[in-house]
Amino acid sequence: MGRSPCCDENGLKKGPWTPEEDQKLVQYIQKHGHGSWRALPKLAGLNRCGKSCRLRWTNYLRPDIKRGKFSPEEEQTILHLHSILGNKWAAISTHLPGRTDNEIKN
Repeated sequence: MGRSPCCDENGLKKGPWTPEEDQKLVQYIQKHGHGSWRALPKLAGLNRCGKSCRLRWTNYLRPDIKRGKFSPEEEQTILHLHSILGNKWAAISTHLPGRTDNEIKN
C-alpha cells in the first residue's frame, strides 16, 4: 500500500538536468509561481516529476541562493545551532537566509 515513488511513471526523465529544462522551470516559476509541484511539470512543459522540479528549484535555481564559502559568522551560527539542534539541517538553514539545508550539511 501507500504511494508509489514519484519518478517511477513511464516516460519521466531522470538524471542530470539540461540547461533547457532549467530555463523552462525558471521561466514558468517567474511567470506563474510554483503552486502545486505535482501539476507544475506538465504545465511548464517538462518531462520530470514534481519532486524533481521542487528539489531543482529549491537547491539550485532559486535566485536568492547564496553560493560559495560560508562567512565566519555563518560558520559560527551553524556550529552554535548544531550544538542545540543536532543534525536538523532544514531547521538550521532557516537561520541562514539563502543557504540550503543540503549545502549546510555538506
